[in-house]
Amino acid sequence: MKFHVLTIFPEFFRGPFEHGVLQRARQAGLVEICIHDLRNWTHDRHRTVDDRPFGGGEGMLLKPEPIFEAVEAIWPIRNAKQRVALLSAQGRKFNQAMAREYSALEELLLICGRYEGVDERVAEHLADDEISIGDYVLSGGELAAAVVVDAVARLGAGVLGNECSAAVESFENGLLDCPQWTRPADFRGWKVPEVLVGGNHEEIRRWRNEAARRKTARLRPDLLERELK
Repeated sequence: MKFHVLTIFPEFFRGPFEHGVLQRARQAGLVEICIHDLRNWTHDRHRTVDDRPFGGGEGMLLKPEPIFEAVEAIWPIRNAKQRVALLSAQGRKFNQAMAREYSALEELLLICGRYEGVDERVAEHLADDEISIGDYVLSGGELAAAVVVDAVARLGAGVLGNECSAAVESFENGLLDCPQWTRPADFRGWKVPEVLVGGNHEEIRRWRNEAARRKTARLRPDLLERELK
């Protein structure tokens, strides 16, 4: 899968994509990540990407012209396997289902918002989706873009060493993942549940399912409420 990230801070991404699963996937040719500097599509001496909002108000907005020109230069013709997502505090909340949906694409282009936001014409006439990674405000969309790329890329074929790993994680079945333990079995008097060392796989499966439901009820009861609707 190929990712495009449109940003005014391309140097931000020198670190996030150069470690762990993503780095291995890039080296293996399973994932390609292209970082594009939005200022390359400006036409003035100061490489201006922002301006004051009409109607007054605090802060600056990213201008539509360089963003439209950048996306149209990257994809002169778009197809159904390509998607543009604007990262914005006003967007629909990104979740695992959306990550699964994006992982079926050939290419995903992420526009990193900045300042007080982005000219609304980008959301209305250029982006396919406007997404947020949570109910809080970031200084810009770069951190959010890194999160989305990681969440989507790891679902691609061959990216994880074990293809079953992504199928049994939190949110895949509407629950959080079950609690997990490793060696030593007794650490400072805190012991691993007996069922996990007993060797009965059917009992372990049932216990994990029940434990996942208990943990979900304790930490994310909203997921169980959604399941009942």
